Formats: sequence, structure tokens, C-alpha cells
Amino acid sequence: MWQMLCRKTRRFRGDDRGLQLVELAIALPIMIVLFATVAEFGRYFQAYSTLAKGSRVAARYLATAPADGSNDFAAKNLVVYGNLTGTGNPIANDLTIENVDILRRDAFGNPTTGCPTTVTVEISDFKHQPVFDLGKLMKSSLTLNIDIKPSVTMRYLLTQCT
Repeated sequence: MWQMLCRKTRRFRGDDRGLQLVELAIALPIMIVLFATVAEFGRYFQAYSTLAKGSRVAARYLATAPADGSNDFAAKNLVVYGNLTGTGNPIANDLTIENVDILRRDAFGNPTTGCPTTVTVEISDFKHQPVFDLGKLMKSSLTLNIDIKPSVTMRYLLTQCT
């Protein structure tokens, strides 16, 4: 029995035909998952950077604006559209002015309607929409549809509130 098995396997010892195809079949799914993961991480980082930059511009705008709240709508337009008037396309898909929160705080960190010490602009309830949702592809509860929540706080620069 053992000799018969050795004879049958001996003929495959020098034959390498089809070996590359087997290696490809093993390596290709791993390479595709790695590529999709890197692509999604890049898209997430780009979306986060874009929203953080918009939040920073709006916080800088509000740091020099009167603290009466009259410029809040324009600041939200800066975050969402990149301009004060709110024209054009949003800088991120599904981003609206309802996703932008503006907080003014006093020297002790408490919310204030008077003269603030800091102004914070933050994005809330905004989810990254993946192209390759690996959780769905692998029928798993893991998903790449995660929150993007940049927040920027700047010191209020006007020393006298009106």
C-alpha cells in the first residue's frame, strides 16, 4: 500500500505546472482585502481632514465675529459649503448645516450667551459612507460606516462684547 502511494506521488515531484495558479488563488483574496482596507482608510482620512479644515475656518471666523449669534448661520455655511452664502455643493456628501454645532464657553468652560472665552465648532451625527464595506462583504457585524466627529476650539478674540 505504502509503495503504491509513493509511486503515484513520485510522478508529481518534478511537475510545477499550475503551481502559480494555486498561489494566485491563495494570495489574491488577501491582496484584494488589503487594497480595499487601504482605500477606505484613505477615503476616511480625506473626509476627516476636509471636515476638520472646514470646522477650523468657521471657528476662526466666529472668533472675530460678534458673540450675539448673528453669524452662526454663515459659519455653518462655511463648514458645509465653503462659503458664507451657502451656495454650491457640500464639501462632503450628506453633510448639512444640522450636522454643525457651535458652542460658546466662558472662562470656566460653561456654556454662555454673554461674552465667551472660547468658540467651538464641531460636526455631529455625520457618518463616513464606505465604497467597500468589508463587513457586508464578509457578512459580519463589523462595518466601516463610522462617525466622523472633528471639533475645533479657538479663543474668542474680541475683548469687548457688544
